[in-house]
Amino acid sequence: MLQNIMSKLKGDRWIWIIVIILSGWSLLAVYSSVGTLAYKEGKGTEMYLLKHFSIIAVGFILMYLSHKLDYRYYAGISKIMMGITIPLLLFTLLFGSKVNEASRWLTIPGIGLTFQTSDLAKLSLIVFLARMLSRKQEEIKDVKKSFLPIMGSVCGVFILIALANLSTALMLFGVSVLLLLIGRISFKQIAIVCCGGGILLMMVIFFGPRRATYISRVKSFFHTEKVDKTVSFQDDKNYQSNNAKIAIATGGLFGKGPGNSVQRNVLPHPYSDFIYAIIIEEYGTVGGVILLFLYLAFMYRCIRIVTMSPKAFGTFLAAGLGFSLTIQALANMAVAVGLGPVTGVPLPLVSMGGTSILFTSVALGIILSVSRNIEELKGKEELDEKPKPKKVVIGSIPA
Repeated sequence: MLQNIMSKLKGDRWIWIIVIILSGWSLLAVYSSVGTLAYKEGKGTEMYLLKHFSIIAVGFILMYLSHKLDYRYYAGISKIMMGITIPLLLFTLLFGSKVNEASRWLTIPGIGLTFQTSDLAKLSLIVFLARMLSRKQEEIKDVKKSFLPIMGSVCGVFILIALANLSTALMLFGVSVLLLLIGRISFKQIAIVCCGGGILLMMVIFFGPRRATYISRVKSFFHTEKVDKTVSFQDDKNYQSNNAKIAIATGGLFGKGPGNSVQRNVLPHPYSDFIYAIIIEEYGTVGGVILLFLYLAFMYRCIRIVTMSPKAFGTFLAAGLGFSLTIQALANMAVAVGLGPVTGVPLPLVSMGGTSILFTSVALGIILSVSRNIEELKGKEELDEKPKPKKVVIGSIPA
């Protein structure tokens, strides 16, 4: 049965296996960490597990459909996506649902489902950049024809996301710079981009609507204080990071076992932002290293796709989406282990979430579509190289 299923899944088999392992691990980790949330809302943990399973199942369907579509069609779709993304980001800033003083979510009328528009923006911008870079390779050094149109889209999306979600905007900007490097944009122009990005960053931090939050998080990261369990996380700026460190420290080498986490009861978001800390507490350092290895293995497979893709668009797609998901995973892990300030970035395919998992699944499907195309071309080449059987005419056989 498993062989039957795998035979229908085209593209890089290792990426499929990594996705299946991460999704299964996610179900275990989320089920273990939603107890406090279920208690607060008066619901059973099984309900959250069922909801999370449903989202993962829908994600698999989207991934399958995305990988079946030829990746070259996404070049045309990217223009439509960007046309929808910019107005949605503006609308979210002005009329979106506010959580922790940040307008990041839109509520879909009728069904009450909320989604983060920055998830759509990440996917749209990377696919759009891949299209622009691949189509302008012959005039890539031309400032007017290539550099300005490309940077206009990058800076526009960056500033619209950064006003409400700086961490996501910074990661997206970093991925964009990597794509520019791969796309042969000159170092001088990239330096100008980084300087412009730095100026925009300073403006957002010191003059943006969430300036107090950003400055406070950076200060609390560089000036750590001793944990005080009597203080609520709203009053203690280091409450989340300190309790995450306790979870990691008490996990030891092999952990306390699935479902035996203690810090899940005190961490504010153990099922999303700090799920990596809970995984280390339950599965130990060994479990944490295995999870890290899975994301690095995923990036390695993406790099293989990049090197094997015969078309520039496929190369930029696999590189941009692969780097985006891996950097997001590393950022979440870095926050959990105390190597970065609190960001609120989920762990791809593992953290509990709705649209985050769905857009991640589409991104994975696009990467697999590029890989599927490579496999098909390779299969055709092998078929062409096979010697064709000679036709034998019966009458010509000597007696």
